[in-house]
Amino acid sequence: MEIALVLSLLVIAIVMFATEKVSIEIVTLLILIVLASVRIISPEEAFAGFSSDFIIIIASIFIISAALEETGILDFAVVRMAELAKKSKSLLLFVVMFTTGIVSGFMNNTTVTAMFITPVVSLTKRINISASKLLMPLAYAAILGGTCTLIGTSTNVAVSGYVAKQGLEPISLFEITPIGLVIFLVGILYMMTIGQRMLPNNTDQELTEEYKLQKYLTEIIVMPDSPLIGQLVFASDLTALHFRILNVIRGKENFLPDFRTRIEENDVLLVEGDMDNLMKVKETKGIEIMADVILEKDLQTEDIRLAELMIPRQSNLINKTVKEVNFLQRFGLVVIAISRHGETLRTKIGSINLQLGDVLLVQGAAQRLNQLRSSGNVALLDEFEPLLFKKRKGTVVIVSFLLAILAGTTNVLPLSIAFLLAAMVCILFRCISSERAYSAIDWRLLILIGGMTAFGTAMENSGAADFLAKGIIDMMGPMGKLAVLAGFVVLTVLLTQPMSNAAAALVIVPVALRAATEMGADPRSFAIAIMLAASVSLVTPFEPACILVYSPGKYRFSDFIKIGSPLTAILIIVILMLVPVFWPM
Repeated sequence: MEIALVLSLLVIAIVMFATEKVSIEIVTLLILIVLASVRIISPEEAFAGFSSDFIIIIASIFIISAALEETGILDFAVVRMAELAKKSKSLLLFVVMFTTGIVSGFMNNTTVTAMFITPVVSLTKRINISASKLLMPLAYAAILGGTCTLIGTSTNVAVSGYVAKQGLEPISLFEITPIGLVIFLVGILYMMTIGQRMLPNNTDQELTEEYKLQKYLTEIIVMPDSPLIGQLVFASDLTALHFRILNVIRGKENFLPDFRTRIEENDVLLVEGDMDNLMKVKETKGIEIMADVILEKDLQTEDIRLAELMIPRQSNLINKTVKEVNFLQRFGLVVIAISRHGETLRTKIGSINLQLGDVLLVQGAAQRLNQLRSSGNVALLDEFEPLLFKKRKGTVVIVSFLLAILAGTTNVLPLSIAFLLAAMVCILFRCISSERAYSAIDWRLLILIGGMTAFGTAMENSGAADFLAKGIIDMMGPMGKLAVLAGFVVLTVLLTQPMSNAAAALVIVPVALRAATEMGADPRSFAIAIMLAASVSLVTPFEPACILVYSPGKYRFSDFIKIGSPLTAILIIVILMLVPVFWPM
């Protein structure tokens, strides 16, 4: 009965994670409540994962990463990268992937991807190549670079913590570096040869054309006898008919309306909405519809600009609507359209829940757009302006980070204490404010990892791990230990499609450890293979790093399948060949 309940909860979790109808941290906590309520796990076991040292390591890495960004170190590196890479497109691709991967070896891959998107997009515009030629390789490099060290991805840290909890030797900081470097370099070689030829060449278009706004925009003239005269722009008869007034041209003045703006006689209103509905009301007394085609210049002036904003992982706008966050009042910008996974959303903008990787087409004052460059809630996909390199504070961050790595590697300090100390040094020396440090931590990820660690305990306590392990051994065992390992690796890759990498690994690892023990194999070799497999699943764009580049690169879902599937297959073979060499079974 307990086995059936645990496996049913696993299926429910997979479905809920895939559909994202409910946020992942809420799903995780609800599952813990159920498991503790039916006494499959004790309250202490339910929350043991949240008090583990690997949670401290992950949180500390988030803070140090944010400090590196705040001090301008990464921007300084990007500028140097751009100067070096101007010589050839192949060299540029290599430099982008190599730099991203090296940085990702010590930072969260989603954070690294978000940091590099804006400068890379700006660089592609400057040298006149398509962003689609670099953004997918950028995401892949960030993901694969994370396999090079223990702290390169939260999945590695979580699996190491779980392995230690089972009484096995934890994975050391650079133990996986040799095989990680092979995986990373194979990824670069693939993208510079086979992958480069398959990358789409999505040419830049005017934003109005790209978002197909022409048929949704028109200008109307307010005639002297119009009932619109005197009405507030955002409470007018046009607003009641679901039209949005984007610009007001009054004499020689072209401006964005606010909540106090009233419509006046002879105003020219730039209106967005369903033109079929507008045609139905065009006979309304007092308005004249202009038949001219709306161009991008009609939406921009000296002071008003169109721009694209991306929703990054740490944004507090995720899962909130444009209306809920009071986007216009908060940022002084009008959201005209939203690009999500290749689809453009233009209607009922205010009620759309914002998601990770959404790209918003906005219109607003140039000054307000410039202020967004320091915002953690949105990333401006525009000309890249590097932050001023704060040499003294930057040196403090780098030195404290390197000393933490040295202290953790040589066992002078436990790894968690070393990185926590480095994070505290960054805050104490004002390299990052305490408020920014708190906001830099991905609390949703910490809840997910802590909760799924407890789920692994439930798999053991209920007998579900034994049940699944015996089933896999019966199926694959006659073909040998390597065949069983291959089965677990492929299953992990498949599970990372609907689930996060860390969650998939923490579900499979308890089963794999039990299977390894049953066969007399080394459990650590199985755990490491699964940990690496969770980071090489590039078949679909569900990985957060890939979601971030989806819209800016104007990719299609099929682009990831076409390019990522062969690379994933190659990397699975690399793992199955090298893991038994470095960690004999």
